[in-house]
Amino acid sequence: MGQVFKPIALVVEDDELQRSLVSALFEESDMRVIECESAEAALLVLDKVGCDVTVLFTGVDLAGAQSGAQLAGIAMARFPKLTVLVTSGRKRPDLPDDATFLPKPWRALDLLVHAEKAMTRH
Repeated sequence: MGQVFKPIALVVEDDELQRSLVSALFEESDMRVIECESAEAALLVLDKVGCDVTVLFTGVDLAGAQSGAQLAGIAMARFPKLTVLVTSGRKRPDLPDDATFLPKPWRALDLLVHAEKAMTRH
């Protein structure tokens, strides 16, 4: 019996509680989750498994030197099919055209809808 492919959600958030909540929601959508605290760590993950990542969820303010908005731009340039969700409790940052901004507080249902759309698109 072959291994079943599970889409990957890369969750980049420096707040541990928020990261755990988002990860649990993506797992409910039957996705495998990889968690990171910084854009730099996320870019290392993308170097290894980027083609298999379906959704990138990132906060704007992260641990490390790069922001989530910078990460979104780099990730989308390298992986055009990637669904990118960026969240912040502040004003919307400059993002690539195809990135989706989710202002905090967002609803869990909205996140699940984006996950489902990403899985059908990828």
